[in-house]
Parts: sequence; structure tokens; C-alpha cells
Amino acid sequence: MARREHLGELEQIVLLAVLRLGDDAYGVPIRLEIEDRTGRSLTVGALYRTLDRLEAKGYVTSWFGEPTAERGGRSKRYFRVRPAGLRALRASRDALTAMWEGLEPRGARGVMTRGS
Repeated sequence: MARREHLGELEQIVLLAVLRLGDDAYGVPIRLEIEDRTGRSLTVGALYRTLDRLEAKGYVTSWFGEPTAERGGRSKRYFRVRPAGLRALRASRDALTAMWEGLEPRGARGVMTRGS
């Protein structure tokens, strides 16, 4: 049986941002999507370390677009979620859903307890 990789929170967030952006998934829009949706600031270095790790796991693929003059002749590195990345996201979602099942906020402090 193949070893199953578990996704960390940042890996999940980055994969979801890449999915949402589709063909426009490259560094700047990925960071903005994460910031807009989560309020979480992310450095360029942290983003690319996470994307590189996801690529090494086989969860995303990347390629370089054409160089552009407005980028000083540099190319954008685009990303796409691979089928293994989708499976990992679904497994992560299912595990979290199973853990949340039956828990409800109770009391003034919103303490989580098991539902009756």
C-alpha cells in the first residue's frame, strides 16, 4: 500500500488557492487569493517553499510562461493541481469533517463539546 502524505494547513490553503485561480495560478495572484480569503499574510519565500514541497509530493505541477517585457524579460511560473493533489485535499477535508462531526459550541465562552 502506498504511503499517504498528510497535508499541513498551509499546504491545504495553497492548493485551494491554486485550484481557485485555474490558469492564472502564479505567485502574485496565489498570495493575493490567500490574503483576501484568509486574512493571512504570506511571504514570497514561504509560498514558493510550500509550492516546491507540493510539487515534490506530486500534488502540483509547474511550468514557465513566455518572458514578458513588463517583467524585465522574466517568465512567470504557473502552477496546476494534479489529480494526486485533489485526492489529498479531499482526504484532508474528509478527515477534518469526521473529527468535527458531533461537536457544537456550548456556553458563553463557545467551548466545544460533544453534541447530545
